[in-house]
Amino acid sequence: MNEKQQSLWDFMVQQHDKLLDQTLAHIGLTFISLLIAVAIGVPLGILIAKRNKLAGTVLGFAGILQTIPSIALLGFMIPLLGIGAKPAIAALFLYALLPIIRNTYTGIIGVEPSIREAAKGMGMSSSQVLFKVELPLAMPVLLAGIRTATVINVGVATLAAYIAAGGLGEFIFGGISLNNTNMILAGAIPAALLAIIFDFLLSRVQHLTVKKMGVVVLALPVLVLLLSSFYLLPAAYEGKILAGFTPEFMGRTDGYLGLKEKYKMRIRTVVISDAVMYKAAYEKKLDVISGYSTDGRLKAYDLVTLIDDKNIFPPYYAAPIVREEVLQQYPELEEALNMLSGNIDDATMTELNYRADYLHEMPGKIAKDFLIAKGLWKEPRKGKKGIIKIGSKIFGEQYILSNMYSMLIKGYTDLDVETKTGLGGTKICFDAMTNKQIDMYPEYTGTGLLVILQTGTDTVNKLITDKNAVYEYVKDNFIGRYHIKWLKPIGFNNAYALMMRRKQSEQLNIKTISNLKAYIDVN
Repeated sequence: MNEKQQSLWDFMVQQHDKLLDQTLAHIGLTFISLLIAVAIGVPLGILIAKRNKLAGTVLGFAGILQTIPSIALLGFMIPLLGIGAKPAIAALFLYALLPIIRNTYTGIIGVEPSIREAAKGMGMSSSQVLFKVELPLAMPVLLAGIRTATVINVGVATLAAYIAAGGLGEFIFGGISLNNTNMILAGAIPAALLAIIFDFLLSRVQHLTVKKMGVVVLALPVLVLLLSSFYLLPAAYEGKILAGFTPEFMGRTDGYLGLKEKYKMRIRTVVISDAVMYKAAYEKKLDVISGYSTDGRLKAYDLVTLIDDKNIFPPYYAAPIVREEVLQQYPELEEALNMLSGNIDDATMTELNYRADYLHEMPGKIAKDFLIAKGLWKEPRKGKKGIIKIGSKIFGEQYILSNMYSMLIKGYTDLDVETKTGLGGTKICFDAMTNKQIDMYPEYTGTGLLVILQTGTDTVNKLITDKNAVYEYVKDNFIGRYHIKWLKPIGFNNAYALMMRRKQSEQLNIKTISNLKAYIDVN
């Protein structure tokens, strides 16, 4: 059943087990980081309230942490803490610090000096003044800081899915990759509801009387600790093999859904960005990953692909797709783009990807070197006839191809180019094209068949073993439905594949996906 036939409610009912697991994991991530932030942020707030000279430094440092983009902060954490819960919790903890420190400090220094002096006059020590007078009076302001930190963490925790930490971001990123609005909403709506619910509950606590606040001070840490434990519940199932799959792979019929349907495979999985999954496999943090057959990191990290002995992965031949009206306006464009056709086979693309993904060469240099080697490079004409907007998805191969097409257009036509690279997954790229924000980008026949056209199972089964049939099917349907033309295939097949470390594959004698399934069943 595709997205157009299935309502959001039907989708959420169908995915209720996974949705519950992700919601529990999301709550757990939020409150583990919040618990640590409270344990450190409140004492820091008290310290700077008592030693005011430190206030500017501490609040300034916490403020700087708050300005770092969340995805960048997660990236900084990976080399230090690896993937999974640790870097996600560390990043969320740092985001929660500022409002907790600032509101603790503000609440304490906001206590009337006369009240403080009266308490001292009654013979109270400094610690008694703090715990019996200042903190109770500052508690509404302090709780406002915790309230703000909680809402921030609920939102930022959606990004944890990129580094295999779980949470509702798995649905959101999967939906973006798969052009599936129901999947996006299935993650976004519960995340928004969690933020609203926690904000409302804390607002009620915030307005309690000072007398009742004492009970809250005792109960709140216990409640936060209990909510933190939710992160452990979805991980209760243990197995010897841990798989890391991209959000897109998790929701595709030629991905995890196909593994469950055709191979009857049940494997412990985490969702992870393809930017870090290859290294995670190499470092033995994952045993199996979903990858791409021409990815250069196969060579870099000594990984092997498992044979798809039941044919769940269709052909993924790459080709440029272009809006039909653009080709009609600039007919010379098609000839320039087709010059790449037949020039890049699987081995060549793997080597080009290796240079980008592992050697960290710039995509523009890789593209120019290749075109020069093939005798296709020409100096740009600096034409002013029109501008072609080229898009790309957010991985190295697409950057390389978009650079090649840009150079061919500039060298062989009087057209100029504007690039809009790194557009995320399939949905973002294709929506940008249908909305006329880009004119072309490199796509793959399997993605066109399953993700964009959402072709029925019977048709897919008839086409899946014939690369030419798949190409002709997507070519005909794209023109008919979207007025988008598939040009000639480039030549390489960047199919999905399951991958393992070579040494592990040999030790366990796992060569095919069926071998993997048999090993999981026994162990």
